[in-house]
Amino acid sequence: MDSSSSSSSFREVDDEISGGSSSSTRTSSSSSGPSRYENQKRRDWNTFGQYLRNHRPPLTLSRCSGAHVLEFLRYLDQFGKTKVHAPICPFYGHPNPPAPCPCPLRQAWGSLDALIGRLRAAFEENGGKPEANPFGARAVRLYLREVRDLQSKARGISYDKKKKRKTPGSAQGEA
Repeated sequence: MDSSSSSSSFREVDDEISGGSSSSTRTSSSSSGPSRYENQKRRDWNTFGQYLRNHRPPLTLSRCSGAHVLEFLRYLDQFGKTKVHAPICPFYGHPNPPAPCPCPLRQAWGSLDALIGRLRAAFEENGGKPEANPFGARAVRLYLREVRDLQSKARGISYDKKKKRKTPGSAQGEA
Protein backbone atom coordinates (compact mmCIF):
# COMPACT_ATOMS: atom_id res chain seq x y z
CA MET A 1 0.00 0.00 0.00
CA ASP A 2 1.55 3.31 -1.12
CA SER A 3 0.72 5.96 1.49
CA SER A 4 2.28 8.74 -0.58
CA SER A 5 -0.41 8.55 -3.24
CA SER A 6 -2.63 11.63 -3.20
CA SER A 7 -5.74 9.60 -3.95
CA SER A 8 -5.11 6.92 -1.33
CA SER A 9 -7.09 8.72 1.38
CA PHE A 10 -10.10 8.97 -0.93
CA ARG A 11 -9.85 5.24 -1.69
CA GLU A 12 -9.75 4.56 2.04
CA VAL A 13 -13.03 6.45 2.42
CA ASP A 14 -14.52 4.30 -0.34
CA ASP A 15 -13.26 1.18 1.42
CA GLU A 16 -14.70 2.35 4.73
CA ILE A 17 -18.08 3.21 3.26
CA SER A 18 -18.25 0.01 1.23
CA GLY A 19 -17.76 -2.21 4.26
CA GLY A 20 -14.31 -1.65 5.72
CA SER A 21 -13.63 -0.32 9.19
CA SER A 22 -16.55 1.54 10.71
CA SER A 23 -14.68 3.02 13.65
CA SER A 24 -13.45 6.57 13.51
CA THR A 25 -9.69 6.99 13.63
CA ARG A 26 -9.73 10.73 14.26
CA THR A 27 -9.21 12.16 17.69
CA SER A 28 -9.83 15.66 18.87
CA SER A 29 -6.92 17.82 19.97
CA SER A 30 -9.16 19.26 22.67
CA SER A 31 -9.36 17.41 25.98
CA SER A 32 -13.14 17.90 26.19
CA GLY A 33 -13.73 15.87 23.01
CA PRO A 34 -15.38 16.65 19.71
CA SER A 35 -18.05 19.34 19.55
CA ARG A 36 -21.72 18.54 19.16
CA TYR A 37 -21.46 19.60 15.50
CA GLU A 38 -18.48 17.27 14.91
CA ASN A 39 -20.30 14.36 16.55
CA GLN A 40 -23.41 14.98 14.45
CA LYS A 41 -21.30 15.28 11.29
CA ARG A 42 -19.63 11.94 12.06
CA ARG A 43 -23.03 10.27 12.69
CA ASP A 44 -24.42 11.72 9.45
CA TRP A 45 -21.35 10.54 7.52
CA ASN A 46 -21.72 7.04 8.99
CA THR A 47 -25.45 7.01 8.17
CA PHE A 48 -24.77 7.98 4.57
CA GLY A 49 -22.06 5.31 4.40
CA GLN A 50 -24.55 2.72 5.68
CA TYR A 51 -27.05 3.89 3.05
CA LEU A 52 -24.43 3.38 0.31
CA ARG A 53 -23.60 -0.11 1.62
CA ASN A 54 -27.29 -1.08 1.68
CA HIS A 55 -27.95 0.38 -1.76
CA ARG A 56 -28.73 -2.16 -4.48
CA PRO A 57 -26.27 -2.53 -6.06
CA PRO A 58 -23.92 -1.28 -3.32
CA LEU A 59 -22.27 2.04 -4.14
CA THR A 60 -18.82 3.37 -3.46
CA LEU A 61 -18.37 7.00 -2.55
CA SER A 62 -16.36 7.65 -5.72
CA ARG A 63 -19.37 6.58 -7.83
CA CYS A 64 -21.89 8.55 -5.79
CA SER A 65 -23.63 11.41 -7.60
CA GLY A 66 -26.11 14.14 -6.80
CA ALA A 67 -28.88 11.76 -7.90
CA HIS A 68 -27.85 9.31 -5.18
CA VAL A 69 -27.87 12.12 -2.62
CA LEU A 70 -31.43 13.00 -3.69
CA GLU A 71 -32.41 9.34 -3.35
CA PHE A 72 -30.95 9.40 0.19
CA LEU A 73 -32.89 12.57 1.10
CA ARG A 74 -36.15 11.04 -0.16
CA TYR A 75 -35.40 7.88 1.81
CA LEU A 76 -35.00 9.99 4.97
CA ASP A 77 -38.50 11.46 4.52
CA GLN A 78 -40.02 8.28 5.98
CA PHE A 79 -38.44 9.23 9.33
CA GLY A 80 -39.64 12.85 9.25
CA LYS A 81 -41.77 14.54 11.88
CA THR A 82 -42.99 17.58 9.96
CA LYS A 83 -46.55 17.48 8.63
CA VAL A 84 -46.56 18.73 5.04
CA HIS A 85 -50.07 19.39 3.74
CA ALA A 86 -50.86 18.53 0.12
CA PRO A 87 -52.51 21.25 -2.01
CA ILE A 88 -55.78 19.24 -1.95
CA CYS A 89 -55.82 19.14 1.88
CA PRO A 90 -58.35 21.50 3.48
CA PHE A 91 -55.60 22.67 5.86
CA TYR A 92 -53.13 23.54 3.10
CA GLY A 93 -51.74 26.98 3.82
CA HIS A 94 -52.88 27.03 7.46
CA PRO A 95 -50.04 27.39 9.98
CA ASN A 96 -52.07 25.79 12.82
CA PRO A 97 -54.61 23.25 11.48
CA PRO A 98 -57.60 22.70 13.80
CA ALA A 99 -57.84 18.94 13.21
CA PRO A 100 -55.75 15.96 12.09
CA CYS A 101 -55.40 15.07 8.42
CA PRO A 102 -53.84 12.20 6.42
CA CYS A 103 -51.02 14.31 4.96
CA PRO A 104 -47.56 12.73 5.24
CA LEU A 105 -44.82 13.48 7.73
CA ARG A 106 -41.56 14.53 6.11
CA GLN A 107 -38.14 15.82 7.02
CA ALA A 108 -38.17 19.54 7.70
CA TRP A 109 -36.33 21.69 5.18
CA GLY A 110 -34.04 23.14 7.85
CA SER A 111 -32.98 19.66 8.94
CA LEU A 112 -32.20 18.61 5.36
CA ASP A 113 -30.30 21.82 4.69
CA ALA A 114 -28.16 21.37 7.81
CA LEU A 115 -27.60 17.68 6.99
CA ILE A 116 -26.34 18.50 3.50
CA GLY A 117 -24.02 21.14 4.94
CA ARG A 118 -22.50 18.63 7.37
CA LEU A 119 -22.17 15.92 4.71
CA ARG A 120 -20.61 18.35 2.27
CA ALA A 121 -17.98 19.27 4.86
CA ALA A 122 -17.41 15.62 5.85
CA PHE A 123 -16.90 14.62 2.21
CA GLU A 124 -14.05 17.08 1.78
CA GLU A 125 -12.55 16.34 5.21
CA ASN A 126 -12.40 12.68 4.23
CA GLY A 127 -10.37 13.29 1.07
CA GLY A 128 -13.03 14.11 -1.51
CA LYS A 129 -12.29 16.84 -4.01
CA PRO A 130 -14.58 19.90 -3.71
CA GLU A 131 -15.38 19.85 -7.44
CA ALA A 132 -16.53 16.20 -7.15
CA ASN A 133 -18.65 16.73 -4.02
CA PRO A 134 -22.08 15.14 -4.70
CA PHE A 135 -23.60 17.05 -1.76
CA GLY A 136 -22.92 20.33 -3.55
CA ALA A 137 -24.48 19.26 -6.85
CA ARG A 138 -26.86 21.67 -8.55
CA ALA A 139 -29.68 19.09 -8.40
CA VAL A 140 -29.31 18.90 -4.60
CA ARG A 141 -29.45 22.70 -4.24
CA LEU A 142 -32.55 22.85 -6.46
CA TYR A 143 -34.22 20.03 -4.50
CA LEU A 144 -33.60 21.83 -1.19
CA ARG A 145 -35.03 25.06 -2.61
CA GLU A 146 -38.11 23.16 -3.84
CA VAL A 147 -38.62 21.49 -0.43
CA ARG A 148 -38.27 24.85 1.33
CA ASP A 149 -40.82 26.50 -0.96
CA LEU A 150 -43.32 23.61 -0.80
CA GLN A 151 -43.13 23.42 2.99
CA SER A 152 -43.52 27.14 3.47
CA LYS A 153 -46.59 27.22 1.19
CA ALA A 154 -48.09 24.16 2.88
CA ARG A 155 -47.87 25.94 6.24
CA GLY A 156 -49.07 29.26 4.87
CA ILE A 157 -45.87 30.98 5.95
CA SER A 158 -43.83 32.56 3.22
CA TYR A 159 -40.11 32.06 3.39
CA ASP A 160 -38.18 35.29 3.17
CA LYS A 161 -34.44 35.10 2.87
CA LYS A 162 -32.78 36.79 5.81
CA LYS A 163 -31.01 39.94 4.79
CA LYS A 164 -27.97 41.39 6.48
CA ARG A 165 -28.97 44.39 8.53
CA LYS A 166 -27.10 47.59 7.96
CA THR A 167 -27.16 49.89 10.91
CA PRO A 168 -26.48 53.44 9.80
CA GLY A 169 -24.07 55.35 12.01
CA SER A 170 -22.83 52.38 13.99
CA ALA A 171 -19.20 53.12 14.75
CA GLN A 172 -16.62 50.45 15.30
CA GLY A 173 -15.87 51.62 18.86
CA GLU A 174 -19.33 50.85 20.39
CA ALA A 175 -19.39 48.20 23.08
